Amino acid sequence: MRAAGNGEAEVSNGGFPWAEICRFGLASLRLDPAHFWRLTPREIALMAAAPKPARDAPTRDGLGALMQLFPDPETTEDEHDGWPR
Repeated sequence: MRAAGNGEAEVSNGGFPWAEICRFGLASLRLDPAHFWRLTPREIALMAAAPKPARDAPTRDGLGALMQLFPDPETTEDEHDGWPR
């Protein structure tokens, strides 16, 4: 490890992007250090990958048809104090 000119420590490690990986895991994902350091590189890569869109998602009309077929049960505010359960 050597001191960088801007007051931050710079790790000379043969090119692995430790600073970016640590920033992603600890700051972006808000993992605590114990959990972060238990992850494998493959697990971190999976977390960093953009989520893929759902396959065969219903259209708006298809969703409306499903809502007609399977309506939510009618409840009153008194039954659950305004909070879904």
